[in-house]
Amino acid sequence: MANLAKEYAPKAGALSIGQYCPPLCFELAGKRFELKMDYGEDTGDASLHFLDEKRVEWSIKSSGVSKVDEYKCLKGDDYTYLVSWCVKDGDNPDAISSENHTWIIDREQGLVTFLRCAKGENPYWKYLIESHFTFGAIKEEGKEIGAKRHGFTDECIGSCVQWTYGHEMSTVHVYYSSNWYRITYPKDAVVSEQGAAQNEQLNSLLKDLPGSDEPAYYVKIKEGMYLVSLTEQNMERYVGEKVGFRSDTLCFLDNYNRLYDVGRGYGTSTFNPGALMADGSVPAEASPNEGEIFVMIGAYGKPGEVDDHFFTDPNPYTV
Repeated sequence: MANLAKEYAPKAGALSIGQYCPPLCFELAGKRFELKMDYGEDTGDASLHFLDEKRVEWSIKSSGVSKVDEYKCLKGDDYTYLVSWCVKDGDNPDAISSENHTWIIDREQGLVTFLRCAKGENPYWKYLIESHFTFGAIKEEGKEIGAKRHGFTDECIGSCVQWTYGHEMSTVHVYYSSNWYRITYPKDAVVSEQGAAQNEQLNSLLKDLPGSDEPAYYVKIKEGMYLVSLTEQNMERYVGEKVGFRSDTLCFLDNYNRLYDVGRGYGTSTFNPGALMADGSVPAEASPNEGEIFVMIGAYGKPGEVDDHFFTDPNPYTV
C-alpha cells in the first residue's frame, strides 16, 4: 500500500513558504473600485478595475493614467481581500519589476490600505526595498465617506506567534516594538533531514547578523485583524550576497480571530535557481542570475514560545 503523505511530502515541502497558501480568490473579477486615498504618502484619487481573474487596470495619485498588470488575490476573512501585483514595463513584461503594489480592500468597512514597495530608492544598496503606506476609503454613489481609516497601531506589540507555512517550515515572530520585529525558529523537533538542514541554514545566516531585528509596520484593519509588513533590510546590508534573497519584503494579513494569515513576498534573487542543492541551500559556485521573487503566502498560527530576552534585548541597529 502507498503512503501518500510520505510520497508527496518532498513535493509539498519544495513549495517552501507557499505550501499552505490557500487557493487564489477570483471574486473581484469584473468589479471596479473608485477610491479616495487621503492619508499617507501616495494621496489622491485611485482606481482599481479588475478586468478578469488575472488582470487589473489601475491608477493612483489622481494621475488619470491607467496601467494593466497581473494580480493575485487572497482573502483574510469573508469581506477582506489582499491583492498584490508587480508593476511591469509594458514594453518588456519579462523584465524584473522595480515596484510591488499590495492593497487591502475591506468591503465590510468600505476602507482600503495601499502598500507600495519600491526598489532602487537607496543609492547604497540597489536591492533595498522601501515601504510606502496610504490609507483611504471606497467611494460609493449616494454614500458619504466617514472619518475613520485603517491606521498604524501598537496593539500587536507584546505578541509572539509561531507561524507555520508548510509541514516542515515554521518561524516565530516576536513583535516587540512599534517599528521592528524579531524572528527565531521553533524549538519543536524537525522530522526530516531536509527540514533540519533548512533550519540550520537559516540559523547560520542569523549568526552573521548583529541581530534578527528588521523594520516592520503594523496596521490595524479591524478588530482582530492586522496587516504586518516587514522587510529584510539588515539582511541585505550584512549578508545579501551570501543569502541570495535580496531585501525580501513580506506582508501578512493576520486574522487573530481564526489564527491564520495570508500574505505575499516580494524581492530579488541573485543566484541561479537551478543550482539549488537538495537541502535548499545555495552552493558557493552558483552562478549569479538576477530574478524576481513574487509569492503568495498562507500560514497557520499559534502562540509562540521564546525566552523573555527576545522582548527586552536592545536593538543592535539603533542608538
